[in-house]
Amino acid sequence: MPYISHTDRQRAQMLAEIGLKPEDLFSDIPPSLRCRPLNLPEGLSEQEVRSRLAAIASKNYIHLTCFLGGGFYDHFIPAAVYALTSRSEFYTAYTPYQPEVSQGTLQAIYEFQSVICRLTEMEASNASLYDGGTALYEAMMMALRLTRRNKVIVDDSVNPIYRVMLHSYTRNLKIELTETENAGGLANREAIRRALDEQTAAVIVQNPNFFGCIDDFTDLAEAAHSKGALLIVSCYPISLGILKTPGAMGADIVTGEGQSLGLPMCFGGPYLGFMATRKEYVRQMPGRIVGQTTDAQGRRGFVLTLQAREQHIRRDKATSNICSNEALCALTALVYLCLLGKEGLRETAQLCADKASYAYQRLTAIPGVRPHFPAQWFFNEMVLDLPCEAAEAAAKLIERGYAAGFPLSRYYKGMNNSLLIAVTEKRTKQEIGMLAEELEAIL
Repeated sequence: MPYISHTDRQRAQMLAEIGLKPEDLFSDIPPSLRCRPLNLPEGLSEQEVRSRLAAIASKNYIHLTCFLGGGFYDHFIPAAVYALTSRSEFYTAYTPYQPEVSQGTLQAIYEFQSVICRLTEMEASNASLYDGGTALYEAMMMALRLTRRNKVIVDDSVNPIYRVMLHSYTRNLKIELTETENAGGLANREAIRRALDEQTAAVIVQNPNFFGCIDDFTDLAEAAHSKGALLIVSCYPISLGILKTPGAMGADIVTGEGQSLGLPMCFGGPYLGFMATRKEYVRQMPGRIVGQTTDAQGRRGFVLTLQAREQHIRRDKATSNICSNEALCALTALVYLCLLGKEGLRETAQLCADKASYAYQRLTAIPGVRPHFPAQWFFNEMVLDLPCEAAEAAAKLIERGYAAGFPLSRYYKGMNNSLLIAVTEKRTKQEIGMLAEELEAIL
């Protein structure tokens, strides 16, 4: 006779009391969508399970030399990053609601905020967001609250994945989201200035942008400020080792994807969104902000200075409903940046730029391959036009062991032959040369 638990008996009694059977609870689900009996094998021992799963997992292993970019990059991660962040006191730590027993976690978050401020040349940073896309959305909402306006201008050279997220989040909100078409791979100054008016809350741009092109938004910051709007810049943190910072350009809010700071590509996450702003705007910044203070005995301590989330204050006064704890990913970024240091970050950024320049020379020497934006500077990504469809060429190169780049036809009309190629410090001269030879062979 099958075992029936006390809980099962209680459920049966409750259903009988209201005149229902268990299957009645699922009557709204079409029979074709209901879970069928699972055809599972007999139970196995631990050793057998491990062997079975290892055999299945081994089928997924495909070694590809990675030239993919588009916001997520294959950077080298020092072993010390894993050694430190996998310590149990960090790995299992949760939200530091009680500061008296969470000083280690709070200090780590405070130090993360400090390095983000130094990296971007901004005055305040929060304790991270989900990823680069949600960070950009939160920055937009922050600008709407600060200006009490409802219009946002975003150039289409901003990461298209981020733009899809902006449209998705704002679909049912009374926000006028205006997109401008890039001008030769750079933010379209003329179109942005035409769209700027007294109802504009923010202008959103990216550097380096999705095409890899480098820009200076100092003029756009001045134009936005002349209309009472804010400038939001999404950036690639590694590039800040050698490029002009958003803070130096006059940006009001800076966001970015922190995956390149010690986090593996990992099939898409978990990642890390960072945000920094000017001190005058800090009360409208979402998420948590850790501050340094002293206790009654004069000893240094750390506290959650601001946490204007819906968990803590009235919902209509909350800056965000972000509830996830991204502190471990933020700690990873902190450890990575501390290990590299100022000079190490500069060297890494310079290696990316130099190797990308070499790849550009090798690839554009192939007959029929030419730059899509010939007049622009780039950091470590470039858009190349092939004499065939980029998606077809990329598929053939995967068969030869190379994730050669991202075909742009998915997000941009008229760019069927355009391939976005990224080069990081991990790519060797030999790998770049082999990519060029394989590309030439398939063409």
